[in-house]
This record gives sequence, structure tokens and C-alpha cells, in this order.
Amino acid sequence: MTTTNIPPLALTMGDPAGIGPDITLALWAAREALSLPSFLFIGDAQVLRERAAVLGHDIAVAAAEPETAGDIFPKAIPVLAADCPAPVVPGAPDSRNAGAITGAIETAVALTMAGRTSAVVTNPIAKAVLYDAGFGFPGHTEFLADLTAKATGQPSLLPVMLLAGPKLRAVPVTIHIPLKDVPAALTEDLIVETATITERDLRERFGIARPRLAIAGLNPHAGEGGALGLEDDAIVRPAVVRLRAAGMDAVGPLPADTMFHDAARATYDVALCMYHDQALIPAKALGFDTSVNATLGLPFVRTSPDHGTAFAIAGKGVARPDSLLAALRLAAELAAHEQRAKAGA
Repeated sequence: MTTTNIPPLALTMGDPAGIGPDITLALWAAREALSLPSFLFIGDAQVLRERAAVLGHDIAVAAAEPETAGDIFPKAIPVLAADCPAPVVPGAPDSRNAGAITGAIETAVALTMAGRTSAVVTNPIAKAVLYDAGFGFPGHTEFLADLTAKATGQPSLLPVMLLAGPKLRAVPVTIHIPLKDVPAALTEDLIVETATITERDLRERFGIARPRLAIAGLNPHAGEGGALGLEDDAIVRPAVVRLRAAGMDAVGPLPADTMFHDAARATYDVALCMYHDQALIPAKALGFDTSVNATLGLPFVRTSPDHGTAFAIAGKGVARPDSLLAALRLAAELAAHEQRAKAGA
């Protein structure tokens, strides 16, 4: 099992009716074989116990704080309580538990910003369940940015969603908005800001000395010289010019339909895409079980699996933990890199 001198990861429970408990239990059960980074689970301990019984796991769960989690981890899952007020049934989400779900995220962020945990790893949430309870954010990414701003008293940087897999890194410039709203939301400044944050984090956290940015066009064939849309020449191209003038290795706008084959991917370190599915479809097609969602632009490391709650298979013992494993490993790697960089500063 991997041991480090950095604090444990903060792993949130996500929606307890989903597969978050399933994949957490599966990974901990194989912790030695996987050299699993140690984590502090922030959630409902009774949910873990009940799900372990359903899945046939003989797993111990113990109350913990960040400072004791490392010693507990080899013997039991260390848990910091975020208890659910309503009964949890696998596959049956309940908006009465929304406060516990978001509370776990808030606790993870607070602990990590205080240095008591080394990074935030979030199990999947179901936004519709949270919306029913008044949740006011499009998703995890925007919620994390708001928590950061409140904690620091300063406006946070633009939160940037990075899908990172063994074959592709991809960033959507616009994220959780309807496709019909993308052209109006897409601006030169937004592309430049997203790319700048992406380039910085790839250098400072991923250790890529000079990141190569491939900027996708919005329209088919990157607009075909205006015949298939004006946005690429009017918005995307000027953004790329600004990025290059700032010293970044950026190219585009590139036709999105030719950006993701093997030879094309070898020419860049990250693809910046103009809307959600333009980035996430190739990312998931190339690494559905191994890609990780990482939020850039935050003052702490945050990763998550790139899949949802999968309510239909919760509690059935068939959920694959690969993406959560990749998220935990990437979070540990980035946190360790960040610590080494600070020590050398």
C-alpha cells in the first residue's frame, strides 16, 4: 500500500443511493493489491456498513479525523460523519439527503484548504436530486468555485473542467448549458481565460514544461471560411492569436472531426473544445473506465470519476471502480507534485 508523508485524500460520499458506496468499498477491499492512496471518507458510515452487507463485503468502518485516517486506513475505512437524515435505499435517491451530500463536499473543501487533507475526490452526485432541494449550481465544478470564493473572500478563478485519461486530455470551454445557448456564451475572453488556466495548471500541477494546446472550432470544418458559421473566424481564431502572443503553444481553430485520431492526439497535450459533448464524447470513448474529471483553477486539487451515479446498478455488485481508482491516484499524484514544488520554492 502506498504511504506518503502528505495528509490523506478527502473522498466525499456523493449520492449515497448511487454507486459511490459500492466503488468505494470495492477499492478499499483491494487496497493492498492496488497500492491505494489513503483517504478519509466523508459521509454516512451506516450507509457504508449497510451497502457492504448487501454486497457481501466484510469491511470495517471506523470514525476518524484527518490526522488519524492514515493509521486507521490499513484496518478499516476511516469515516468523518456526514449523516443522511432519510433512509438510503440503493437506486432510490431522496432529496431529503441533499444537505448531507453537499455538506460532505463543503467539509472536504474546508479540510483541504486548511491542509488537513491533501486533495478533494468527489463521488458522483445527481444534480436533479439536489435541485429538488434548492441546490443553485449547474454541477460540482461551479459549486466548488463558489465554496472557494467564500472561503478566501476573493473571486475565484474560472473553474475549468478537465477530462484526463491515458489517451486524451480534453477541456470544454462552455460546460453545463444547453447546446442552443453555446454560440451566445462563447466569447474570445472566455476561450483565452480557459486556455490560460489550463496551460498554467498543466505546467504547475501536471509537470508539463510547455503544454501544447489544440483549440477546436465550434462549427463543422471550423466554419469552412465562414460558409458554415462565423464564430470560428470571429471568436475562436482571435483567441488563439492572443494565446500565441502571450507565449503559449496554441493552434486552432481546428476541425473537431479530425482532432481525436491517434496521430492527431500525438501533436498536443490538451484539446480545448467549445462545448460539453465536443470534449466529453471523445474523452469517454477513449477512456470510459479510466478517465478522470479534474477541476482546474482552484487553490486545491480536485478530481472525480468521469461517470454518474448509475442508480440502476447501485447495490448490485457490478459497478466498476476503475474511474474512481484513477481519480484517487491522480489526486494523490498531483497533491504530491504540488507539495514537492512548494518544498522546492
